[in-house]
Amino acid sequence: MLVKNYTKTGRFCRVTFKLPAEVKAETAVLCGEFNEWRTDKHPMKRLKDGSFSVTVSLPAGKSYRFRYFLDGKRWENDWEADAYVPNEFGSEDSVVEV
Repeated sequence: MLVKNYTKTGRFCRVTFKLPAEVKAETAVLCGEFNEWRTDKHPMKRLKDGSFSVTVSLPAGKSYRFRYFLDGKRWENDWEADAYVPNEFGSEDSVVEV
C-alpha cells in the first residue's frame, strides 16, 4: 500500500510504502529506481502485526519502478501499486507515481 503526502511546495512527496503481514517475511527492503535497486538502502521496519513500513521522500512529477526484497532472497510487488510494468527479468515491477 502506498500513502502519499506532498510538501507545501509540491516539489517532493513523502511516500510511505507498506507491506502487509501476509507476505510472511522476516525482513523486507524497499528497492527501486530511486535508490539504484540497492538491497541495503531502505530496510523496512517490521511492525507488531507482522507488516512492514518505510517512508521515502521523492521528487514529485515522476514515476518510479520499485519492488520489495524479502528475506534476502525473493522479490515481491506491491499489491496496490499505481501501475505495473514489465521488466527485463520476465516479471513485472511495481510503479509509484508522485
